[in-house]
Amino acid sequence: MKRIGFVLKVKADKVEEYKQHHKAVWPEMQDALRRTGWRHYSLYMRDDGLLFGYFETPESLQAALAGMAQEEVNARWQEFMAPYFEALGGAHPDAGMVELEEVFHLE
Repeated sequence: MKRIGFVLKVKADKVEEYKQHHKAVWPEMQDALRRTGWRHYSLYMRDDGLLFGYFETPESLQAALAGMAQEEVNARWQEFMAPYFEALGGAHPDAGMVELEEVFHLE
């Protein structure tokens, strides 16, 4: 399994609304994530909207995103979530994920 860490930036005025949506992620979106190999997926956010995400996947971030690109529900979720993020330039949020280099891991 490959461990993936990434960052995105939620707009400061949309942080609370973003959190509310993630208390009720669509079941079909959760199923699609599981189906395409996303495991142990977690999101963490600072008060200013800096979002850190972590998940495990069989191959790579690119492969995980490619799998989700085949899921119709993902396109709807990405459109729905796009207004919450800074600096996407019209792209979907998953295209704005900045992968972080893992520099330490303790089993």
